[in-house]
Amino acid sequence: MDPKRSRSVRLSDGHFMPVLGFGTYGSENVPKSKAAEATKVAIDVGFRHIDAAYAYQNEEEVGKALREKIADGTVNREDIFYTTKLWATFLRPELVRPALERSLRKLQLDFVDLFIIHVPVAMKPGEDLMPKDASGNMILETVDLRDTWEALEKCKDAGLTKSIGVSNFNHKQLELILNKPGLKYKPVCNQVECHPYLNQSKLLEFCKSKDIVLVAYSALGSQREPNWVDKDSPVLLEEPILNAIAKKHNRTPGQVALRYQLQRGVVVLAKSFSEKRIQENFQVFDFELTPEDMKAIDGLNRNLRLLKLQFAVGHPYYPFSEEY
Repeated sequence: MDPKRSRSVRLSDGHFMPVLGFGTYGSENVPKSKAAEATKVAIDVGFRHIDAAYAYQNEEEVGKALREKIADGTVNREDIFYTTKLWATFLRPELVRPALERSLRKLQLDFVDLFIIHVPVAMKPGEDLMPKDASGNMILETVDLRDTWEALEKCKDAGLTKSIGVSNFNHKQLELILNKPGLKYKPVCNQVECHPYLNQSKLLEFCKSKDIVLVAYSALGSQREPNWVDKDSPVLLEEPILNAIAKKHNRTPGQVALRYQLQRGVVVLAKSFSEKRIQENFQVFDFELTPEDMKAIDGLNRNLRLLKLQFAVGHPYYPFSEEY
């Protein structure tokens, strides 16, 4: 079997997605150049799935890193699986293709491998990533997700993206798309927060039943950004059970957290800008967790969501008021 295929999962549209991805999000205080350096390191150590987004505001840097690695012969374009995301200010159907074309221009690429709706909640269109009113509240609007989805389907037909999917959707929102009259392509994936404290077992089961791949972000906990994450939330990588299992296998807790997802059939993203960690995060294919290990990690679930999208509470498409 082709090793490239064995480390990939076949999507419902026939394309293949590498099961381990590199996340390019950097917090505001991290210089954009860091994303470029880290992406090059990631490709050098073996990552082929690069997860990015318009909202991360570093696609120019990430694109440059990709092109340098293609130019120096490390990879070909077809070896790379590149994901970008449609931000909340572009959910109106007429804004979808221009938003993707804007990302492609930044990247200087002809197509992306995957284009996903970043969040189901629409914000006021415009150049502001986080449009706020005079009193500092986010300006939201309601766009029918089925209309947005139709515009993504057109991007796929136009060859601007090979696959299309969603992120931060609950099972009812997935059903809304799946049951849409005249659906042409279903979402190949749903990218959600997923780690041992929020293991998403019900959503995972639902996605598997619909041939939708669950992609895990914040799989190592999260960067604990004060704007997004409660500073008092527990630190996943300090979890004693994770550390005990790591010690037993002579691994790091991070490697165990990533391996856990792979063994559940979840595609997992690992984000780090440290060269040592990027290397460590890729070393997850040469050991296996026992059924007892898996059960112990399953037992850590406490439905603890780090990224609550607080600004969207009360919006008709707020995704996290459903159980899954």
